[in-house]
Amino acid sequence: MKQSDRKPILGLTMGDPAGIGPEVVVKACAMPEVARICRPLVIGSLPVMERTARALRVPLRVVSVSGHGDAIGPSTSLRASRRGILPVLDPLERPLGRFRMGAVSKQTGAASAVFIIKAVRLAQLGCLDAIVTAPINKEAINLAGYDYPGHTEMLADLTKSRESGMMILGGPLRIMFVTTHVAVKRLPASLTTERIGKAIRLAQKALREYFGISKPKIGVAAFNPHAGEHGLFGNEEKRVILPACRLARGDYDGVVAMYHDQGLIPLKLLAFGRCVNLTIGLPIIRTSVDHGTAYDIAGKGVADPGSMVEAITLAAKLAAKRK
Repeated sequence: MKQSDRKPILGLTMGDPAGIGPEVVVKACAMPEVARICRPLVIGSLPVMERTARALRVPLRVVSVSGHGDAIGPSTSLRASRRGILPVLDPLERPLGRFRMGAVSKQTGAASAVFIIKAVRLAQLGCLDAIVTAPINKEAINLAGYDYPGHTEMLADLTKSRESGMMILGGPLRIMFVTTHVAVKRLPASLTTERIGKAIRLAQKALREYFGISKPKIGVAAFNPHAGEHGLFGNEEKRVILPACRLARGDYDGVVAMYHDQGLIPLKLLAFGRCVNLTIGLPIIRTSVDHGTAYDIAGKGVADPGSMVEAITLAAKLAAKRK
């Protein structure tokens, strides 16, 4: 078997067609370093990917991949990705109709959900070694009838995973989240010893299974200023955080953050545009970009593919290790 045939096959979901997902996927796949480490298979709208590649004038020719056999075998289209061919599997029953770039719509939300469902199915069948997801819009998928707050919850449901959660990596940091997309006023009620314990367990699982740390040390962030100052500024530390820490004592190969911005602020400061979202607890490998659909710049050709490249790199590394 040739060395190129050993490279993992990664399913890259296009994300919301009205966002920057198609652009960052095309830009990333045009980079030689991506072709060296994996065989990408884009799961998305073929016409959208063709238009995007033409608009960006990248040295890629988009080709249609029609079946599972093309995804798992040494097919010409996948092996030739290093020679400037980008294979796309379009799972939509009908071609995506007209839509407005940079706008929330039921149509594009439904399409982005179909791309995810197809990618998960292919990964479960063994056709893909890992999934890398471009950003979706939560409002759009909800308009389309997919009642999930985000990718992580949808993936957990599709794979029937009992426990899963979001870890984001950037620079030297690996941060697991107790809560993610929750209104700030609802955070205190959302924090429970059980949820914090789950985040610690998932962080430990990730550090052991993905990063080879046999006895990981995990730091757990406080919630209130000065860790509550003995109850002066809140009692969440005493009531729910310390009990969870006592059940899983540790210190610092990874960090458990209580809420979204608590973890994202240091990550973005240290590795802006290069962070990666890694979903823990799924039976499949899934990484993702660290940004949203960026509707304000969609279609303008200025999106930075850095996070997509990092997500692909991590997925390829983890998939190769698993194989």
